[in-house]
Amino acid sequence: APVLDRISATAMRGNLAFLASDALEGRGTPSRGLDIAAEFIASQFRAAGLEPLGDEPYFQTADWNKINPRRDKNAAPAAPAKVRNVVGILHGSDPALKDSYILVTAHYDHVGLKPGEGDGIFNGANDDGSGTVSVIELAKAFAAQKERPKRSIVFMTVFGEEHGLVGSRYYGANPLVPIEKTVAGINLEQVGRTDDSEGPQKLAFAVTGYDFSDVGAILKQAGDQTGIKVWKHPVNSDKYFAHSDNQALADQGIPAHTVSVAYAFPDYHGDGDHWDKIDYENMAAVNRAVALAIWNIANSAEAPKWNKANPKAAKYLGVREQRR
Repeated sequence: APVLDRISATAMRGNLAFLASDALEGRGTPSRGLDIAAEFIASQFRAAGLEPLGDEPYFQTADWNKINPRRDKNAAPAAPAKVRNVVGILHGSDPALKDSYILVTAHYDHVGLKPGEGDGIFNGANDDGSGTVSVIELAKAFAAQKERPKRSIVFMTVFGEEHGLVGSRYYGANPLVPIEKTVAGINLEQVGRTDDSEGPQKLAFAVTGYDFSDVGAILKQAGDQTGIKVWKHPVNSDKYFAHSDNQALADQGIPAHTVSVAYAFPDYHGDGDHWDKIDYENMAAVNRAVALAIWNIANSAEAPKWNKANPKAAKYLGVREQRR
């Protein structure tokens, strides 16, 4: 697929140097820095040629004070604080399959400012600026191709992950394309750092819920074809299925999984998660494998399915069958 040639480490470096800069103050939910990031991502989607989705172009807007899971129910109502998922779509080319969708996601928020802790700015370059710039890069690569995929692809960056998957759950409750027609979700989380506490993770990524659905095998096949080791972490693949934004989509019945290079890296939720510690060439290689998997799902007449033989997939399969 020619889409693979269009993924640029240099472009991702430039975008992440901005998104994880001190000027954006760690992109807490809600914050001025998060708003600036949203506008930037939307401008990238627009420039790529994605069509807008949302209540306003490229934005699905919510009032944080109504949906914040940690709000004080007894406090006086606060002034509305807008938070936004950033969403664009590349429409498919096949008359039958274009009304089915693949979701490609990452969270663009981080933990923001913590005065008095280290330098006080938690930049969130790997968590999850890396996934965010990957979604932008994948959007640009797919949209720049003459040959359109058969299915439609929705590219989305979500707010509020650090507060408990709030943005992705908001999307799950208020989908912009039909859930029952959404055939797969691929979420990118921590794909920039290779210095995992268990050892370096070069040219490799793990998949959460690897054998919960066909998506793990589809990613592995794409990895085999592009020189990337795609694996099931013996502990974290199952454990972390519930810890990232794929979970909010899986809860709606969508076979959705998270791709991660390093689960535990030295600056996790620390003030040193900076853009200059990212391995951009490795991140581009990872994204080429992910792009091929998306391409293959988008062009296959068969939609991925939950694994009936895996009891851990049973509840998601049940939701899927109910919604048919």
